[in-house]
Amino acid sequence: MSPTTTTPTKLTIGQFKARLPEALAIVEKGGSIVVTYGRNKRPVAVFGPPPRAAKRKLGRFAGRFGVTIGPDFKMTEEEFLGS
Repeated sequence: MSPTTTTPTKLTIGQFKARLPEALAIVEKGGSIVVTYGRNKRPVAVFGPPPRAAKRKLGRFAGRFGVTIGPDFKMTEEEFLGS
């Protein structure tokens, strides 16, 4: 199996089970695996890397101000947790 990012690698369920470490290596490199089943080799699952999280927007005031905490700042755990 060679990892390709454009065309997914197709494996039967038996091949997928027997070559799981190789399949996971392909997915780690950004490729995807299509698992097929039956005589018609019908696709039943697609394995790929997890979707990347979108960058969070910090809101209306992003980049307009900053906060600096001084080295002498102290807070107990109870104060922090609001107990």
